[in-house]
Amino acid sequence: MNIQYYIENSGNMYNGIQALFPTLKKLNRVLIWAIMDIAVLVKQTVDMDQIKLNDENEPIMDNLPLKMDILSKNAIEAAVQLKEKYSGKVTGFIFGTEKSTSTMKEAYAMGVDEGTVIKGYQKSDPLVTAGVIAAELKKAKYDIIILGDQSSDSYSGLLAGLLASELDLNVITNAINIEVKDKIANVTVESENEDVTVETGLPAVVSVAQEINEPRLPKVMQIMMAGKKNINIVDGNPGYENDTKILSDRAPENERKKIIYEDGKGIDEVAKILKVVK
Repeated sequence: MNIQYYIENSGNMYNGIQALFPTLKKLNRVLIWAIMDIAVLVKQTVDMDQIKLNDENEPIMDNLPLKMDILSKNAIEAAVQLKEKYSGKVTGFIFGTEKSTSTMKEAYAMGVDEGTVIKGYQKSDPLVTAGVIAAELKKAKYDIIILGDQSSDSYSGLLAGLLASELDLNVITNAINIEVKDKIANVTVESENEDVTVETGLPAVVSVAQEINEPRLPKVMQIMMAGKKNINIVDGNPGYENDTKILSDRAPENERKKIIYEDGKGIDEVAKILKVVK
């Protein structure tokens, strides 16, 4: 039974009772706010541990196995914990390919209730990804959108902000705790010097850090049930023809000086370096 529907319609019948019992009226209000529609973004990436280099020191990306990105697991766990605490539904969204259904089934096993795979993914481009996912989210119902701070294939950390801009929502990044009360989210953010708690109205976009939780391991029965659930598959129609051109995503070359000091002769030089580093 939909609690919100029941309460709203029951309220018309029991207005007189609510006038006599303010506590009951307050309880109704709490229950209405407690029902959450949670959207979680899931990323499927290649298994970075399986990448090898060719003779020109370039990564070989062909035929690599795919898996769920580690921060997507943290995002799913955060979403499911909110569902368990406040009641509601978690809907997962993947911008990927037909092969992304395996990752969505894994998300189901972790507690996601419904899922949509948006086809058309070709490469990592946060601007294109934000546009495609935002177009699908505009058709959905949500109180909060949760995603990982960044993905292991690009580490750009741009998607949360771009998505919030597309949807005209507030955004909070690097979250390590999320609490919700009366359509207000209190989010603890990990910063360089200290953790701070910020407040935002809902709906909002929240990206989570790995420190927010320890993702659960699904039980065998949950995995079996997830394999039977339906996955909504739609075409994303991404506009890669106008995307940003990446000239290079390689780390800069760094050659060591390979200076060796013997018999204590380098102590003064090492002391100078330590002063600079400090």
